[in-house]
Amino acid sequence: MKYEKYLPIGSVVLLKNGQKRLMITGFCVVPNNSKEEYDYSGCLYPEGMLSSDEVAVFNHDQIAKVYSAGYSDDEEKEFKKKLKAMLENENK
Repeated sequence: MKYEKYLPIGSVVLLKNGQKRLMITGFCVVPNNSKEEYDYSGCLYPEGMLSSDEVAVFNHDQIAKVYSAGYSDDEEKEFKKKLKAMLENENK
């Protein structure tokens, strides 16, 4: 199944060449001391956040498999519309 970019928070994924699954915790992340923006932030699944300085950052095209898509409701769908509009305006 093909998933649209920006999976819901709580989605559990495996990255290409990954050994451990990650749970998506955020969007459009710019790590400290970096100029690069990533699509997602995440933590180990099922362990969760073990330390505040151990956050994974990755892009949608690095996802090899989606094990579970996170919770989605009208509020989440509206947020995604606003996120996409903001990113489209940023790239103009």
